[in-house]
Amino acid sequence: MDTATEPQVAYDIDGQRWVKDAPGFTDAIVWAHEERLRPRCLCRPDADGQGIEMYVARLMDGCIVKRMPNTGNHHATHCPSYEPPSELSGLGQLLGSAIVENPTTGETTLKLDFPMSKLPGRSASPAAASASSSVATQGHKLSLRGLLHYLWDQAELTHWKPGFAGRRSWFTVRKHLLRAAENKLMRGHPLRASLYIPEVFSVDQREALQLRRTQQWSRASQQEGSPQQLMLMIAEVKEITPARFGQKAVIKHIPDQAFMLDEQLYRRLGRRFASVLSLWGACEDMHMVIIATFSVSDAGIPNVVELSLMPVTQHWLPIENGFEKQLLDWLASDGRSFVKGLRYDLASSSASASATLTDCEGSAPVLFIADEGIEHGGRAPLVSDPSTPVWVWNPSNETMPVLPPRRAHHQNVHGLTQENQ
Repeated sequence: MDTATEPQVAYDIDGQRWVKDAPGFTDAIVWAHEERLRPRCLCRPDADGQGIEMYVARLMDGCIVKRMPNTGNHHATHCPSYEPPSELSGLGQLLGSAIVENPTTGETTLKLDFPMSKLPGRSASPAAASASSSVATQGHKLSLRGLLHYLWDQAELTHWKPGFAGRRSWFTVRKHLLRAAENKLMRGHPLRASLYIPEVFSVDQREALQLRRTQQWSRASQQEGSPQQLMLMIAEVKEITPARFGQKAVIKHIPDQAFMLDEQLYRRLGRRFASVLSLWGACEDMHMVIIATFSVSDAGIPNVVELSLMPVTQHWLPIENGFEKQLLDWLASDGRSFVKGLRYDLASSSASASATLTDCEGSAPVLFIADEGIEHGGRAPLVSDPSTPVWVWNPSNETMPVLPPRRAHHQNVHGLTQENQ
């Protein structure tokens, strides 16, 4: 790989040029937030040299410069703010309806199609809800899978650069997911308050971990005469297996407490996720991520109400099937930089980009695996710009085609940025 240096991305704040992580940059964006100023990213200056408008959001540990809604594809592909066009994934049908971002307040409102509470003695959802990817929502609300995909995208865990190899662990995944959940509201309440993501387990810290977990789970305990609030969990599944009574999900980093599943939910799980469970069982070098709502019984036992599963590669990149795993494994082993596309709540029959390469000259090539929505050798209907390169692989009748070449002086300038934050 060529080691030539690319220009470093900088921001214009009130007429002054700032490079991220330069001395004084943190104070500058805090001041910009207080003064309601809009920094401009200089990765690709426009005709008048002003750059691309951004905004500053306040997080628990300070401030961060964020791209304006639906402008990620305006940035240069080497810029940390670059995102593929939203219409290439399931995100496009959700922006402005299920996902409403307010740059003035820095908050994003999420509309969910699953409940976060239940009445005593009543099911929290219709029988099929836990097995659905919420296709029937028509883009107006987020299913569990849609929410998981959104947070994974916001955490930039869909982004891959060669410098990330060996650096993405559960500790990193958890940190970025929690940060992505900040300033997100659901039904008027902070998402972060209801979100449980297990800490990395340590024998020496067992009691402290249990105490923090119990304190957080207390909001999901039954209060007499009131609807029971549910918690939302994102975690890695170790196994789903019969318990002494019923079924249970064993979660990594929680060795002392299984999550119970009733028989009906367990049967639906087997039917809905049969293909990804088979893939998980056959591949030792991948993880299975679960997103679930759960209640806590009087005895302190967590009971899953609804769930969805997302298989990911060894690098925590989401995949839908074995063909996507082959593609992403090849891209990572070949040292490519790319953004993984996610389906959100699109039906499986709808075309969706598998990945977008960010290390090529000019427009970012979009990679598709041929299915009913994409004819071999043709252009995907989602790609409206005729100048965008399209790569299509039809696994049923050909070997993987040659990938679009890297740009001549590609270097992973920002390759360690995310994983080291």
